[in-house]
Amino acid sequence: QVQLMETGGGLVQAGGSLRLSCTASGRTAFNDAMAWFRQGPGKEREFVAAVSGGAVYHGNSVKDRFTVFRDSSYNTMYLQMNSLRSEDTAIYYCALRRGVLRTFSSLDFETWGRGTQVTVSS
Repeated sequence: QVQLMETGGGLVQAGGSLRLSCTASGRTAFNDAMAWFRQGPGKEREFVAAVSGGAVYHGNSVKDRFTVFRDSSYNTMYLQMNSLRSEDTAIYYCALRRGVLRTFSSLDFETWGRGTQVTVSS
């Protein structure tokens, strides 16, 4: 069974940038959906961004600041985060769904990484 590992989290000042990576241990297909979710303190898990096939999707709260993309092997997904704000502080999780993206619900994803902490100081 494929496993996911996130890296790249850390502490950054507001206005700064970070790049997260998610690497799958096994093969993933072009159409498999890979996504980023986040969960801030006292908040529910929130959709951030996803890539599926040739399409990319970004949540409203991160549009124009975050960019999701995938490498040519389809095994590694990235999240470039710019203009970070204190409200972006959260644990960021990578998720995988076999097959194309259907919804932005976390329930649609079968495999999850352990998460990486992103802390934005104001």
